[in-house]
Amino acid sequence: MRRVGWIVSVFLVALTLATPARTETPEEKGLAIAKEADRRGIGYRDSTAEMVMTLRNRHGEESKRFMEVRGLEILDDGDKSLITFEHPADVKNTALLTFSHKFDPDDQWLYLPAVKRVKRISSTNKSGPFMGSEFAYEDLSDQEIEKYAYRYLTDETIDGMDCFVIERVPVYEHSGYTRQIVWLDKAEHRIWKVDYYDRKNSLLKTLTFRNYHLYLDKYWRSHEMEMVNHQTGKSTLLLWDNIRFQTGLTDGDFTKSSLMRGR
Repeated sequence: MRRVGWIVSVFLVALTLATPARTETPEEKGLAIAKEADRRGIGYRDSTAEMVMTLRNRHGEESKRFMEVRGLEILDDGDKSLITFEHPADVKNTALLTFSHKFDPDDQWLYLPAVKRVKRISSTNKSGPFMGSEFAYEDLSDQEIEKYAYRYLTDETIDGMDCFVIERVPVYEHSGYTRQIVWLDKAEHRIWKVDYYDRKNSLLKTLTFRNYHLYLDKYWRSHEMEMVNHQTGKSTLLLWDNIRFQTGLTDGDFTKSSLMRGR
């Protein structure tokens, strides 16, 4: 009986070794990569930063805008953000308040000081340009995992870095994009490039990330982001400075009242 049991055990081990391990589907691998990138950003609590936005037209002419950006981490939903224009005078105190959500459409309000009015950004108008830039309102919301369906495409090298290339398709029905192609480095899961395809599935824009800095020994932040519109020849450059974390911001700093105060 012992010999029979031993033979059965050997047979089962051999059968296990002979059975090929199940491989991930492209969809499973794409989602896993996105989840790992998201996991590495959890725990920052809140942040503040200064930002310079440079608008360039197709002729190379430039105009600059200076802003303060605040963010608040919401662990059970999307994060909150407040962008306030500080100058020039024609946009001073203009502010955008965003409540990102995992499953529901994001809430966004734009304060226009010239008319002293808060305008709610319609859920069907998130693809519109933000303050004349090449960034749409939906680009300024937190890119929650649940907002997309994912698919791994391939591996590529960018500037000597081994990168995953994944496709993410917005599940939000009013998105201005049919799909996005994203490059993330394998070492830190930082995003280096995103290609955006319009509703006709033509390449519309490319967002490039540069000059990453590490904060609190954990959080990578790009100090330079450039969005190039391939169809119009326009571009928008964002330069970040004085990024700080865990400054004590609370929900009370992200209300319609704070939006109108520019605080």
